[in-house]
Amino acid sequence: MKYLMLVCTDPDHTPGQDDGAPDIEDWVKEMDGRGIRLTGSRTRPASDATTVRVRDREVLLTDGPYAETKDLMAGFDILECADLDEAIEVASKHPMAWGGMIELRPFWPDEDE
Repeated sequence: MKYLMLVCTDPDHTPGQDDGAPDIEDWVKEMDGRGIRLTGSRTRPASDATTVRVRDREVLLTDGPYAETKDLMAGFDILECADLDEAIEVASKHPMAWGGMIELRPFWPDEDE
C-alpha cells in the first residue's frame, strides 16, 4: 500500500545529536535499499507557499500556507509498505519524528488493484 509521509517541523524543537535522533542520510539509504521509499524531497519554507482557491469562479491566491499551524511541512516521501504497521515503523525511524512530526496518509487504492 502506498502512503504519503508528510514531514513536519516543530520550530520549538530541533533534534540534536544528544537525543539519539537518526541521521537523515542513513534513513534515506536504508529505506531506498529496502525499496520502501519511492520518492521524496524537501520543500521550500511556508513563506514561499501559494494557496489557490476558486470561489464563485474567481481564482483567489494567498501568499503562504492555508493553515495557521505551529508545525510546518518540511518535505514529503512516498512509501510503498505492506501495511500501516510497516509505515509506522518507517516513519518512526525518520529524524523528524524525534523533533517534529510525521503524518502518514494512505493513498486511495487504484481501481485496477
